[in-house]
Amino acid sequence: MQNPVFKRILLKLSGESLAGPAKYGIDSNVLKQFATEIKEAFNLGVQIGVVIGGGNIFRGISKAAKEMDRVSADYMGMLATVLNALALQNALENFGVFTRVQTAIPMEQIAEPFIRRRAIRHLEKGRIVIFAAGTGNPYFTTDTAAVLRAIEIEAEVILKGTRVDGVYSADPEVDPDAKLFKELGYLEVVKKGLRVMDPTAITLSMDNNLPIIVFNMGEKGNLKKVVLGEPIGTKVRG
Repeated sequence: MQNPVFKRILLKLSGESLAGPAKYGIDSNVLKQFATEIKEAFNLGVQIGVVIGGGNIFRGISKAAKEMDRVSADYMGMLATVLNALALQNALENFGVFTRVQTAIPMEQIAEPFIRRRAIRHLEKGRIVIFAAGTGNPYFTTDTAAVLRAIEIEAEVILKGTRVDGVYSADPEVDPDAKLFKELGYLEVVKKGLRVMDPTAITLSMDNNLPIIVFNMGEKGNLKKVVLGEPIGTKVRG
């Protein structure tokens, strides 16, 4: 019997990771892989909330968005996260996992509005809850939305799935000499300007003593390993 070290987690996924080799849109193979990884962790008895970005969709219209004001562009990005959330919901339910999508912007014909108590109840009933549309406000990233939702549902940790093995001193896809950090403090991340999450998200995590684990979501079995407490990726905490 494998015992997870966390009872409730918030998984943060980037929209870009769903694009696969194409760099935009949704790659069905990546979507299935993510759904498989999430189901394996879910089968351990872990309650899972998910926040997913929208970069894979928004990237295709980013040139047009440069001509728009920031507020309009941010709302377009929020809607992109809803598309990804619905795609992930469908992939998970194809594997027999019950899910709910909750959005920060009301759109009742598509998903539930975000209600904290309802989200927690879904988790307790064995459903994966996918949070979409960020915080519902412009000027806030999905990183900040992930931390906010994690605090609200009383998650024990944020697991940030990326394309690399953790937090590096530089971009490892560009700099082969980049150093991998196994553990960092919140203030170290801010002072060194490391690309973990945006400063608002890091500060919010620090104020609420919420640890973050950054790991490679693309490697098979990694999410399950992190949930079981194996030393995968980079841990950020106080």
